[in-house]
Formats: sequence, C-alpha cells, structure tokens
Amino acid sequence: MDTAKINLYDMLLCLSSSVDLISPEVSTHHQQVAYLAFRLAEQMKLSKEEQRDILIAGMLHDIGALTLSERLALFEEEPITINSHAYRSAKLLKEFEPFKAISETVRYHHVPWDYENGRKFMGKNVPLASHLLYLADRTCILIDKREDVLTQVPHILSHINSKGNDRYMPQAVDALMALGKIEHIWLTLAYEAPLDYLPTVSMLDMINLDLDDLIHISKMFSHIIDFRSNFTATHSAGVAKTAQKLGEIAGFSNNECKMLLVAGYLHDLGKLAIKNSLLEKPSALDEKEYIIIRSHTFYTYQLLNTIKDFQTINKWASFHHEKLNGNGYPFHLNGESIPLGSRIMAVADIFTAVTEHRPYRKGMEKDQVIRVLNSMVEDGSICPEVVSKLLKNFNLLTEICNISQQQATYDYKQFFNDDVEIC
Repeated sequence: MDTAKINLYDMLLCLSSSVDLISPEVSTHHQQVAYLAFRLAEQMKLSKEEQRDILIAGMLHDIGALTLSERLALFEEEPITINSHAYRSAKLLKEFEPFKAISETVRYHHVPWDYENGRKFMGKNVPLASHLLYLADRTCILIDKREDVLTQVPHILSHINSKGNDRYMPQAVDALMALGKIEHIWLTLAYEAPLDYLPTVSMLDMINLDLDDLIHISKMFSHIIDFRSNFTATHSAGVAKTAQKLGEIAGFSNNECKMLLVAGYLHDLGKLAIKNSLLEKPSALDEKEYIIIRSHTFYTYQLLNTIKDFQTINKWASFHHEKLNGNGYPFHLNGESIPLGSRIMAVADIFTAVTEHRPYRKGMEKDQVIRVLNSMVEDGSICPEVVSKLLKNFNLLTEICNISQQQATYDYKQFFNDDVEIC
C-alpha cells in the first residue's frame, strides 16, 4: 500500500456512504448537504479554506445519529427538539485531528438564527458555517425524490423565505435565492451522487493520509460501527489489537502491523447496513436473520473498495469470514486465495467474539475458546498456523484484547454520558 496516495476525500466519501447505510431511505443526504453547503459558501464568496471546511462538515454532519430511528427523526421538517446527534457528531470528529476545525460547525448545525440570537448558543459563539449548514440541511430535506426537482424549487424557496430571520441567517437565504435561478445546482442535488459533479473536490485530493492518520480515522470509524449497541461497543477494538499483535508474532513488518490495526477497526463497517434489532437480539439468530447478517462483509468490501490504493487493507478487513475450505462468505474464497492478513483477521475476530458477552450468551472461558478454535482448524475453516500462534500466546493476547476492550468500554460510556440536547 502506498500511503502517500490515500487521500482525505476518499476516506470522507467512504465514511459518509457508510453512515448512509443505516437508513437507505435517506441515502445520499450527506452528499446533498455537502454539495449545497459548498455552493452557498461559494455564492457568499467565503475563502477557499472555508469552502473546503464546510464541504467536509456537510459530508459528516449526521455521523452521530447512530440508529435508524435517530436518522429518520432528523428528517422531520421542523423538529421541535433536535436530540444530541449533533453533539455526538462533533465528539466523533474531534477524535481525528484534521477534523477538529470543523467539529464546532457540526456541533451547532441545528441552532436557528433567531433574529441574530443564534450567533451564540449556551454562551458560546456559533460559527457562520453552522448556519449555512443548517440552511443546506433543511433545504435538502424539502426535496421530494419522487418528483421532478425543478418543479419543486419555487415552493422550496418560498417555504425557506417564509421562515425569515426566525430560522435562517438572511445572508445565507439570499445566497440560496440566487442559486434558485441556476438549474444545474438543483438537478445535481437530485442526482444520486451530487459530489461527482463538484470538480473542486480536488482541493481535498491534495490532503494525504499516512498510516498513523489512517489508524486515528479508522478508530473513529469503529466507534460509529460499534457504539450503535452496548453489545458491540468494544468488538472492533478487541479485534484490531488482537490482529495487530498476531501479525507481529507472525513476523509482519511494523507498517503491516499498523495496516492490520486499521483493517481490524474497519472489518465490520458493513454492519451499519444491519438493523440494530438483529445486533441486539436476545436469542440466537434464526436462518433468515443469519443470512441478513452475512451480507455485512460484502458491504465492507464495497465501501472500502472506493478508496484508492486500499486493496490490501480491504482484503484483510473484508475476508474475515472467508474459510480455507471455501465454505465462508461472501466470496467463497479458499486456500491460497485468502491472504495471511485475512486469516489473521478471521482468527482475531473469532477469538474476540467468543470471549465477549452477547445478548444470548456469556463469553467463553479459555478451555471453551481452545475447543472452538481447534474444531475450526480440524474442519478446514481457519488457518492452523495462525491458531497455533494464538494458543502459544493465549494469555498475552487475552490481556491485550481485554485492555483494548476496557478502554473501548470507557470511551463508549464517555461518549453517551455527557450527551446534551439542542432545542
């Protein structure tokens, strides 16, 4: 992997698309809002840096809405109360240093203008960009995908105008009215991937991420994946750290071990497409539910496949349910077609999963874990060499997994304990 070629825009698009999996009913919303917010900033002649930042903020503004019900609630036209998703989105963004600058924009993106009172919220300054983002968000929600978009523009603009200084910053509304005369803006908003028509994304292509950056942003991804349920809140952390150590034991280079850590954080990205009711089911899954769950690795592969020069990490992350005997999923790979990194990820995932408490069972003890792993080696499912290395270092790997999951538990509690509400 050539990390110099991993650009920020690819990662942003992957993250934005993955969160949209939670609710296909409102898919492309992040892209729509990002596109319109950028056009508003452009119309208002904000600086190139401000335009770039609001584009990023738009792509990620609702990442803190972790469940389907939360996501759909955001699409009420004029909600009386906006719950804490904006605050949680900002907290997630602060985990990754390059996103700290936009976290405040996202934090306040549901604060109304309120005749200039919206310049502050709870004693703190509200960025101008937050008001642009709010207007872009509410405008995009008014678009009915079932109808021709151009016929809707007069009604949408009239509705926005009727809210006046109460809801929206006048300068932003003026910019929107000017854009209302430009057909291609609205036709692009109605397209399934609006950002494809924004050539200025090249400003983000110039921002490259090294492996340490990838570790930080993938850890942020993992919190979006895992924090949807207290039963999965620590899973990716355990898998990532276990895989990283197994790679070290297997003789992987330092960079390859970092890549395993990234792959571990991202291996369940496709589970964002799975309903929480399945993840939290208090009993074993039935056959139909198990089939649905099996789709998650395909979604992981498709999402990560959009990132240039990410093929190795993608395979290590996405093939963790493939089996050497060809009975895995979703690609039914076998033998040598499954890379060693993927074999390590498979064993790390099983090891972490069977030791975790789930809604329908308690975590297994050491002797049970050993039996499960040996049984899967015997039937040709998983790599005997990787399992042998794990068993020889069982106590060390258990300690590493436990420590990482204890930290993840702390992070999970902190993430929700100080939630606030924006009214």
